[in-house]
Amino acid sequence: MAKRTPRNDDPTLPGPDAGGATSRVPLHEAASVRYLNYALSVITSRALPDVRDGLKPVQRRILYAMWTEGPRPDQKPRKCATVCGSVMGKYHPHGDSAIYDALVRMAQPWVMRLPLVEGHGNFGSMDGDPPAAYRYTECRLDPAAAGLLEDLSSRTVAYRPNYDGSKEEPVVLPARLPALLINGSQGIAVGMATSIPPHNPAEVGKALLKLLKNPEATVAQLTGPGGILAPDFPTGGTLVTPQAEIKEIYKNGGGSLKLRGSVHHRYAATGGRGEKVLTIHEVPYGVNKSTLVEQIAEIVLNRKMALLADVRDLSTEEVRVDLVMKKDADEAKVLAYLHKNTSLEVNVQVNLTCLVPTENPEVAAPLPRADLKTILWHFLHFRHRVVTRRLQNELEKLLGRLHILDGFALIFDALDEILRIIRASDGKADAAEKIQRRFDGLDAEQTDAILELKLYRLARLEIHLVEEERGEKRARADEVEALLADDDGDTGSGRWGIVRNEIEEILDTYGKKHPRGPRRTKLGDVGEEAGYSEEDFIVAEDCHIVVTADGWIKRQKEVKDPSTTRLREGDRVLAAVAGSTRATLGLFSSAGTCYTVRMIDVPASTGHGEPIQKLFKLRDGERIVAAVSFDPRLLPAESLEGADGAEPAFTGFAATDDGHALRFGLSAFAEVSTRSGRRYARPAKGAAVVAFGVVDREVQALLAVSRRCRAKVVKPAKVPFLSGPGKGNMLLKLVDDALLGVKLSRGDRDLLTYETSRGATDTVSTVKYEATETGGRGVEVKKNGTIVRIVPEPVEAPPSW
Repeated sequence: MAKRTPRNDDPTLPGPDAGGATSRVPLHEAASVRYLNYALSVITSRALPDVRDGLKPVQRRILYAMWTEGPRPDQKPRKCATVCGSVMGKYHPHGDSAIYDALVRMAQPWVMRLPLVEGHGNFGSMDGDPPAAYRYTECRLDPAAAGLLEDLSSRTVAYRPNYDGSKEEPVVLPARLPALLINGSQGIAVGMATSIPPHNPAEVGKALLKLLKNPEATVAQLTGPGGILAPDFPTGGTLVTPQAEIKEIYKNGGGSLKLRGSVHHRYAATGGRGEKVLTIHEVPYGVNKSTLVEQIAEIVLNRKMALLADVRDLSTEEVRVDLVMKKDADEAKVLAYLHKNTSLEVNVQVNLTCLVPTENPEVAAPLPRADLKTILWHFLHFRHRVVTRRLQNELEKLLGRLHILDGFALIFDALDEILRIIRASDGKADAAEKIQRRFDGLDAEQTDAILELKLYRLARLEIHLVEEERGEKRARADEVEALLADDDGDTGSGRWGIVRNEIEEILDTYGKKHPRGPRRTKLGDVGEEAGYSEEDFIVAEDCHIVVTADGWIKRQKEVKDPSTTRLREGDRVLAAVAGSTRATLGLFSSAGTCYTVRMIDVPASTGHGEPIQKLFKLRDGERIVAAVSFDPRLLPAESLEGADGAEPAFTGFAATDDGHALRFGLSAFAEVSTRSGRRYARPAKGAAVVAFGVVDREVQALLAVSRRCRAKVVKPAKVPFLSGPGKGNMLLKLVDDALLGVKLSRGDRDLLTYETSRGATDTVSTVKYEATETGGRGVEVKKNGTIVRIVPEPVEAPPSW
């Protein structure tokens, strides 16, 4: 059986040597080369836009296919399925969904500042509704797309073969519009990404003229009044980023902008009485309107903000979301709360990464975080090259036509002789040979044109028209030659003058009189937000929180008997606590981390509840061991703080399974934490917290029990109080053993119940042994067997006020 040769199609990798043997390639080298090829392909051929036409390859191919095959702006719309099929079959060999998604995006006016495709049918909505299938929708090029494509006929850009070599496609479109800045772009490549916001067309044109007039202009001079003020989003809104920061973003090529939806105040008469209403009429760019309405509705339903009574989405083609407030509501505080807790205010990331041309016009290279001037500079020089190639192409056609007209002029005085020669000839080739022998100045091309000349062109009037055309063509050829011969030292004349005139046409076309011309995004000052406390917006109500051993949590109005609450099979109630909806809840975990949340933010449920992982970022294997309500009625604030450095009246106690224990202050954990929580202890590697409790003056003793039936009773004061998270001191010295739990005793005879390896259940009293110092091996509570687990005590019903 012949040995199978491994396949190696990559020319960059070693392959069979001259003798036919296959060379071995280390896996890391092969993976490196192949991944590099993949990364470069994604960067240059999929994800990043070109600085010259502002398009990604799929967008460029869609527009080119629609320009060459229809439908153009002046043609009847055509099915999107036809367009997608043509693009996929001839230029873009990828999935039809990717092509249709790109086409739809170019037709959505809330995405593109100047849509390049005119869509007919359902093309989605700002609510995130998907477009109809491409067999139902129609499209054609928008007139704005003509500014990207109309110079194609002059062969002003380089072409390359399509994916199968059957056709050609342009490397880049000869864009007259700086579409990269006008429409922006979003893309994620390998190791880099781009996020360019849309801009106002007229402002971009003014900045280009500024740079054309003064090539040494700085980014600061190109921005501000008379240039680019700031991004201009198609959905409007208000930018509250200071102008100085915006200039820095344009200078550095990246940063973050703060964008808010636009809101106005009004009073509405409803049901015979007036309502105080805030109306959102513009949402931030990229925000799903229905998601924003859901966020606000959740706030209303969960009564997180008492000043807000209702939300109504009354949008049609125009955005209108009414927020009904209470009569005594402060509008500034309501807006401040919504800006912080909903998508009414978002951060827009700016990353001016794009592809720029190299010495080879068919190859573009990524330029991470280009500044604004660099982008404008590349576009101006691209337009200069396009104008140059357009003039060269025009001159070539002019000279070719003049060559033919010169031939006509040579024989106009001998037309009768020409006719006799033709009539006496034995065909076209014989006539051409005889005419060239008779008229020495004629070449084959001119002679062929003479023979193809229609008879009516021999009329006296037509001869004058030919002479007139010859003069016009000569004058234009001289003009073009002068433009091409100009070294363009003066940016106000020559080919640069043509570039300037074309930019001025953009200003005239997309000025204030154009429907898409006026600036939509207002510029505001972030100012000072209205002062408020989130607790002020929460309706103060008593509630109960149930936490289970398997990590589920829920909020209920009241829990009379925790043993009857609804749980998942095999789960049990770990804790049931009471508190106000304005109070906070501390969840202490086995990893020594406390996660604090407002009780109002715990999901309300009459079922199993929600996993705690939805609220916080728990580590693998981490579990909640205790829950504490920080309601002031249970833990007064003054009892959590020690006076003059003294220990507070209430302290937290924690013990780990390696026998260590510590006490700590609780005040720092009463404040709402991040999803990652705050440390209260630092167990040793491999250890975990197995016991937690709140120690007050009523706690008289701590009873610790280990797996090997060792026990120790200590006074709480003997456990060290730490000012920060730590490992603690040795509570019970363990040898091939593990601490199972600690009982906090508040009475004379508190019992700790445990289960042995022999299946028996027994108890140990907290007063059976004398309290000793921490450390040491303790006393033996049972001669035979080991303790399997501490039996959980029944959870008492939380108090109801």
